[in-house]
Amino acid sequence: MGKNTTNDMTQGNCMRLLVQFFLPILAGNLFQQLYSFADSMVVGKGIGDTALAAVGNTSSVHFLIIGFAIGLTGGLGICISQSFGSGNYEKLRKELAMSVWICLAIGIVITVVSLAFMRQLFTFLHTPEDLMTETLQYFGTILAGTTITIFNNFAMTLLRSVGNSRVPLVAMIISAIANVLMDLLFVFPLHMGVLGAALATVLAQVLSALYCCYYIGREKNLIPKKTDWKPQSVIIKRLTLKGLPVAVMNSVTAVGGIVLQTFVNNMGTSYVAAYAACTKILSLFEQPANTVGLALLTFVGQNYGAGKKERIRTGIREGVILTILINIPLALMLLCIPEFLTSFMLNDASIISYTRDFLAVTGICLFPLGWLFVFRNGCQGMGHTFVPMLSGVLEVSLRVVMVKLLTPYLAFRGVALAEVSAWIGAWIMLMITYWIYQERTDSFR
Repeated sequence: MGKNTTNDMTQGNCMRLLVQFFLPILAGNLFQQLYSFADSMVVGKGIGDTALAAVGNTSSVHFLIIGFAIGLTGGLGICISQSFGSGNYEKLRKELAMSVWICLAIGIVITVVSLAFMRQLFTFLHTPEDLMTETLQYFGTILAGTTITIFNNFAMTLLRSVGNSRVPLVAMIISAIANVLMDLLFVFPLHMGVLGAALATVLAQVLSALYCCYYIGREKNLIPKKTDWKPQSVIIKRLTLKGLPVAVMNSVTAVGGIVLQTFVNNMGTSYVAAYAACTKILSLFEQPANTVGLALLTFVGQNYGAGKKERIRTGIREGVILTILINIPLALMLLCIPEFLTSFMLNDASIISYTRDFLAVTGICLFPLGWLFVFRNGCQGMGHTFVPMLSGVLEVSLRVVMVKLLTPYLAFRGVALAEVSAWIGAWIMLMITYWIYQERTDSFR
């Protein structure tokens, strides 16, 4: 690993650097989504549509909890990328050590609190009674591995923050293959049901975390010294102030997803299964644009630390172009073959038919979703995390208002329209915010 561990993004052609950094992250994220897709295929085809509905019923709550943790590690990565961009390795090592303590504390708290109130939460969300047992089995197992998930995401975030997107790629490939193989083993020959699917996911995260930590350990500039591990309140406060707004943004955004899930739950088990399939497809198709945003987070963070404002402008502009080029074929697929895509997970033809309009509506709006990722990560990379957090509040508000207005008249299609209205509103807010930050910032350092 040695000299190839890090990648300076403050010099060279912006588009070339973005694409080179973007492609390994995209490949890794696609593998991650594909194994999630495969997980749904194994559950849906191997156990049944009801089991798929039970697993899908946990997705919004899962993102509420895990999204908080992932957002926190992403916020910590902003500080690390800025320190790397400025060449301050002593500061970087201290930030890394304090980040580990923060991740450990958050992981323990989330696990204990979530397990204690899990049943009450799903009851509050109007989970159909025929789904409750499998929902609790699956989600309880996932929650038990929360701390592992947090450290896995932090390890990958750390590597990306210093410009290394290849090791996280390999880690996710290993994790994806292991997850699918364990899914097949636990669900079919061992007949462990949804419990086996959840256990496969947790064990795959363990493998990924160990692989990333092995390579981090080989880069001496990243390893904190003994004195760096002593808790330092000033650094912890700075990291928390950067990380918490991103974490809260993810969780607040997830609340909107929970609201949508509650409305879908009230429509019945068939619609819950259809919604689960749609969200899996959508999660896969939004990954390319989301990955452009992740690449920009590191690119902007390093160039912000180096004080290179014009490169940030260029990077954002080229990020917008990339998302347009990427989303054209993806949008056409969601518009033209939605039922074919969901048939890989669902068995019932009537349930498959429910997915057509949902995916068509969201397919049209993949473009503003991509721009949302670009401007959100651009703002966060410059260290401005508060307004992106507010954009999450706006997303929730729009989802709540629109789903209440539309579902009485449009039913399941109204859920899709509520989703895309949140994307469009947040994109407009963040685009305006980014322009304001650019105009008001004369010097970065």
